[in-house]
Amino acid sequence: MMMKMFFGLFLLLTYSSYAQNAEEQLKKLNIELPSVGKPIANYVNVVRVGNLLFLSGKGPSNEKGVYTTGKVGKDLTLEEGIAAARLTAINQLAVLKAELGDLNKVKRIVKVLGMVNCEADFKDHPKVINGFSDLMVLVFGEKGKHARSAVGMCSLPMNMAVEVELVVEVE
Repeated sequence: MMMKMFFGLFLLLTYSSYAQNAEEQLKKLNIELPSVGKPIANYVNVVRVGNLLFLSGKGPSNEKGVYTTGKVGKDLTLEEGIAAARLTAINQLAVLKAELGDLNKVKRIVKVLGMVNCEADFKDHPKVINGFSDLMVLVFGEKGKHARSAVGMCSLPMNMAVEVELVVEVE
């Protein structure tokens, strides 16, 4: 009996190390989510199919709606590209929050497609999109780890530095 109790406690402690309160994490990180902007063309921000959310591509716009623009590696440094990807993550978190009401309803960040506006010889796409991925893991813990593609584009809408779309499993 005692062994079962210890095993149950072990499982609870193990699970709790993977379970994380996303709303509390945002507060700890001093991140305030912006209001969700309207799409710039004929599409919606998110489509739900069963327990999956498909989020349209978003870019790095600040609270005033101004985008970080330019080609990473030419107009922007690698560090500025990483910061643009992190800002894009904040904008996608705002979409999730608007759709779900509570980020703790996220079961898993499933798939991320990160697009970097860059020249043909740019090679650090994964480093740039880590700005997005790292924030997902900081906010959601293990549930934030995801499959991912990081690719270069010769241009992006409105010359934004990065664009990221994702698939999320929810309760």
